[in-house]
Amino acid sequence: MTEFNNSEAKVEALLHIINSSAHQAIAEYKKTGHGIPSADAATFHPLDLTTDTLALKKAIRLLEGAYHQLSSILAPPQHTVMNFVLNYNWACTDVALRARLADVLDQYPEGLSVDKLAEAVNLDKVKTARVLRALTLMGCFKEVERDVFANNRLSLILKSANNTRWYARLHSQDVSKAASVVYETMINEEFSRSHEIDKAPRIFAFRKEGMKVNQYEMFEENEEKREAFHRAMLGQSDMLGASAVLHHYPWNDISSVADIGSGTGAFSIPLAKMYPHLRITNQDLPNVMALAQNAWEKDAPEALLDGRVEFTPINFLEDAPVVGKDVYYLRHIIHNWPDAEATTILRNIRKAMGPNSRVLIRECCLRFNRISEFMVPKAPEPMLPNFGAGSHNAYQTDLTMWFTFNSKERTLEELKIIGAAAGLVLTQVYDLVDTMLVELRIAQN
Repeated sequence: MTEFNNSEAKVEALLHIINSSAHQAIAEYKKTGHGIPSADAATFHPLDLTTDTLALKKAIRLLEGAYHQLSSILAPPQHTVMNFVLNYNWACTDVALRARLADVLDQYPEGLSVDKLAEAVNLDKVKTARVLRALTLMGCFKEVERDVFANNRLSLILKSANNTRWYARLHSQDVSKAASVVYETMINEEFSRSHEIDKAPRIFAFRKEGMKVNQYEMFEENEEKREAFHRAMLGQSDMLGASAVLHHYPWNDISSVADIGSGTGAFSIPLAKMYPHLRITNQDLPNVMALAQNAWEKDAPEALLDGRVEFTPINFLEDAPVVGKDVYYLRHIIHNWPDAEATTILRNIRKAMGPNSRVLIRECCLRFNRISEFMVPKAPEPMLPNFGAGSHNAYQTDLTMWFTFNSKERTLEELKIIGAAAGLVLTQVYDLVDTMLVELRIAQN
């Protein structure tokens, strides 16, 4: 362990990490042959659309962790603490999303006056300008001249065609309501000690507003909400860099995959395209399977024609999946459930596994600061061992799971425990920055 005997030595070390990680990120952009992106660009950089950005994300994890830690050292404490609270970027983003400001500005690449923009979306021009200026401070939208605004690389994410936009909308409109009642649920007799799904802050918030509390029933009755949620889940995958798993697991060494809780194929469709030798079974509830077949017919008809994919309904809390697959893949499934239900899901999969099968769990994993955890990479000193603010997405996703489902993201130790209860042992961990890919196999007696 390196000793940092004084604050100045820590500051200098953090400055070095900031400098070196920034240069690592620059190098990743230059590898594309297109140089580094411009903040004012009205198009995406080629690297923004690449399925494997793991090296870039590792550099950004260091960069963000180090500069936030440096700022917390050098800035007055009252400044830093109030920055936690004086942050209404989510509310301004919500206005931009609901009014579809980025969609309107997309028709005016040279910029549009706030008068005409506000008129186009039927909002007050003074308030619209205040929203846009707050966002331009953070690099989202650009003011090309006084009171004339245009899209840039960040605001393009807010266009209706972008899946991440729908994930942002889910948070700014729905999760924010649940977040607003968290303390109330922590002191409420009915909710405070419960870790059951029906005692989530979201349920509490919906009850206060007299809304239907069963999210899945709401989706059944409202096609627009169902489609928005589907798009949001695709956006979550984009934000968390879900496609990296296609490049950083030895898929060439296996022949069959069961995608448990597959949805419409957000993971399995690109997997089938990249590895045409794989035989893939999608498993989800019957109504989801019907939607999935439509998605495959549209996006991967060749896999259907070749007979490489099948659709088998399942209730993974009650049923075992198809038998004898090489891989049983769970993407953002376990984190939806309390420990008892999560263990049940894994036990049901264990029943179907062959001697060489493995379970792959793709989730955010929380890392502690002062404990050396199994197979977990540590940040260089003097950074916090869990990368500090560089792990922002994982910890915020953990809060999202609490607020919406009363569930959680887990540490590797917690995944080991529920795996062991299902007769599985953790054998390998792949660090994918915002998430980890955790491999479990049948425990040997």
